[in-house]
Amino acid sequence: MTDPSTFGSAGLPRRVEKPWGHELIWAVTDRYVGKFLVIEAGRRLSFQYHEQKDEWIHVLDGRLRLTLEDAAGAIQVREIGPGEGARVEVGRRHRYEAIETCTVIEVSTPELDDVVRLDDDFGREGTNAP
Repeated sequence: MTDPSTFGSAGLPRRVEKPWGHELIWAVTDRYVGKFLVIEAGRRLSFQYHEQKDEWIHVLDGRLRLTLEDAAGAIQVREIGPGEGARVEVGRRHRYEAIETCTVIEVSTPELDDVVRLDDDFGREGTNAP
């Protein structure tokens, strides 16, 4: 787990390049993290889950295809756009795919390195690499 105290307010916001776009981390505490995810059109994040991290997303602009496991373990796919969002509870398999370039706010618990990648377009399965 990333130690939130290592960031300090002087190091924020912090841009992290990703193969699907980038994220801008704008808040880090021992209780929550706030990010903007900018996902380029046609790109998608890993199909993944978290063992500790609980998150909520909210689309600011663009269109996102959300793949999310429901409480019964079934995978649901839906399109969401500006003003829409979803909670991604601990252990739920999920993926975000940009139908068009989109900006998403993510607010989560602080476990930044908690990712179990099941499938990844960029060869990062089994890692928590950016």
